Amino acid sequence: MFTEKRIVFLYVETPLHVGAGRGAGAVDLPIQRERVTGYPMVQAAGLKGCLRAAYRDENKLSDEDEKVKALFGQAGDKGDNYAGAIVPGDARILLLPVRSLAGVFAWATSCHALASFQRATRLAAQEVKWTIPVSPSKENALVCKPNDLQIDQNIVLEEFSFTAKDSVQVNEIAKWLKENALPALPEYSYWKESISKRLCILSEDAFRDFCLYATEVQTHVNLDPKKKTVKKGALWTTESLPTDSLLYAPLMASPVRNGKDVREASAVLNEFDTLNLTHLQLGGDETTGQGWVATRFYPGLKKA
Repeated sequence: MFTEKRIVFLYVETPLHVGAGRGAGAVDLPIQRERVTGYPMVQAAGLKGCLRAAYRDENKLSDEDEKVKALFGQAGDKGDNYAGAIVPGDARILLLPVRSLAGVFAWATSCHALASFQRATRLAAQEVKWTIPVSPSKENALVCKPNDLQIDQNIVLEEFSFTAKDSVQVNEIAKWLKENALPALPEYSYWKESISKRLCILSEDAFRDFCLYATEVQTHVNLDPKKKTVKKGALWTTESLPTDSLLYAPLMASPVRNGKDVREASAVLNEFDTLNLTHLQLGGDETTGQGWVATRFYPGLKKA
């Protein structure tokens, strides 16, 4: 029984590649995506492993330490096995940065993505006090008033033009995200102030297309050290979620299940509060600085 629930936001600071194996399409190593929508995601198992590594390393523990196993579970075919007390859900996309002719970039989302987020907040026993507007047509985009994206009556994202429509509801959503979702770190003051100028809600088809085709693709090579040419078979492409994307995941906790520890779910979550966990490193390419995300819990964790 999960008695403590939160939402954890993940703000992408460097390109994030959480791989789905080798792809059959134009990109050799694509990112994980939802099967039906094609939206980028991070599967719960990867997020749980990342939280486990952060907890282990920050406390200078080993994977076999009882404190680690109490929170994240004990698996295997030997000994007394039990499930972990920390249970994250899949991390899903909420805001996707898209190149804009004015204002440099827009934070794009859709009514479908917003509704999925509201559903996740209810699962996590939380509440958001804003309403989702009616989904715009394919030719329109809902924006805040004022905004930095608009040129006359249009906004241009990548090579596509949309008619801008002011929406009070977009202003309300931007205000809530500023106060509750973007990282609560001093270096994010600029980004928090600019979200109302950059947020736009697109039609579901348009947002899906940007999720599919507006990600970052990096080309990698392995050079022959003597010839300085690419080794045979050593040219490949990797897809990443771009910097300034925002994801969210439900994070739930139960009492410790090992039969020895008597900590309740609130104490389990508070283990992460004591870490001051402002950043995580997710996915692959860790040695090249990829996968850094800033974290924020909603509502904030409380010390015991």
